[in-house]
Amino acid sequence: MKWIAMMSVFIIVCLGLAVLYGRYRWQSNTDSLRAKLISEQRSIKPAVYDPKEIAGLPDPVQRFFKTVLKDGQAIVAAVKLSQQGQFNLNEMEDKWNPFTATQLVATHRLGFDWDARIQMAPGLNAFVHDAYLLGEGSLHASLLGLFTVANIHGAPENNQGELLRFFAETTWYPTALLPSQGVSWEAIDHNSARATLTDGATTVSLVFRFNAEGAIATIRAEARYRDKLTAMPWSGRFWDYTVRNGMLIPLEGEVGWEYPEGIRLYFKGKVTEIHYEFAS
Repeated sequence: MKWIAMMSVFIIVCLGLAVLYGRYRWQSNTDSLRAKLISEQRSIKPAVYDPKEIAGLPDPVQRFFKTVLKDGQAIVAAVKLSQQGQFNLNEMEDKWNPFTATQLVATHRLGFDWDARIQMAPGLNAFVHDAYLLGEGSLHASLLGLFTVANIHGAPENNQGELLRFFAETTWYPTALLPSQGVSWEAIDHNSARATLTDGATTVSLVFRFNAEGAIATIRAEARYRDKLTAMPWSGRFWDYTVRNGMLIPLEGEVGWEYPEGIRLYFKGKVTEIHYEFAS
């Protein structure tokens, strides 16, 4: 009995050390990725928002910028945020897993890193990096930071998908949607417009639909790649708007894939903290 007890303690200690090592290794990778993201930044011009630059844009787009930005708003250079919510990893039915995440976004050169912990079972987390850096998208998922279960990097289809994510999330850093920041706008109707963004060899477009107040209500891409062979309509919506650093941004959102029978959500999240760095 004494020998069994000693072995049990030994196994528990080894498991604990393995978990700590997995966290350490994952955090080291996160630090390296984010250092590279920041090191690649370029200067941003102009450094402040001038309302004159939206003259000639479609009416709903002008209304949007007048709603979410103040005159002289500093242009966002980087964003650090924290999230919590639920993630559905099952394509056939709703099986939601709680998650927490931090995210670093850089607007020049365009990029982000989403570092999440998705609880698969009590005490068992999937560690996930979803990122876009130097024109390439990547997805790395690992159990406990030790056992890789997915590692996708640099395929054109993945680049397109991750740049679309960056584009959709500009609702949290709306100065990135200005024409001076590389976005072109095309009128659709009095409540929506199509925006297009190019980064290197990748060009993406989103339809932004605005609510009665002028803020972004929904986004939609006609086709976002899920893998190398499958592209599907992809959409999301945002709500719970509040002012942060002079900008009107949403704190909650959800995103999903559009099937013929309807949308299947896979992400429901809330921003719990957000901090900005501005161009100077």
